Amino acid sequence: MAATTGLISSTFLSGETSSFPNTSFSSSSSSLRFPHPNFPANLRMVRIPTLATASKPATTPRQPRGIMKPRKVSPEMQALVGTPEISRTQALKLIWAHIKQNNLQDPQNKRIIVCDEKLKKIFAGKDQVGFLEVAGLITPHFL
Repeated sequence: MAATTGLISSTFLSGETSSFPNTSFSSSSSSLRFPHPNFPANLRMVRIPTLATASKPATTPRQPRGIMKPRKVSPEMQALVGTPEISRTQALKLIWAHIKQNNLQDPQNKRIIVCDEKLKKIFAGKDQVGFLEVAGLITPHFL
């Protein structure tokens, strides 16, 4: 055990690679570690990466689902967004564009939206709405 510790510590300190004598290994493990008798003991084995095959491209484009799927909207929402069918994400973008264009955010607290007449119809007649409430208040307008 002392000889093994000395061998390992001297290997780490010297920076050289050393191997154990072949007598300590069985013949099968020796043949696995050193496949050829003239194979250098300090040579490291390197794996060569192989090329992976590319996945097949989709033959047909996927239909939008969930919040990306266009749905019919109420007449109040249609007056604001301008189309009879729109996805939730696009509706939110257009509502926020309307808010920014008409400067409807409270100057002291940008998280509060001051509703104009178009927004009051969509936001259940409220004068002020928090920005986190917008997504929930437009839900009843999707048919």
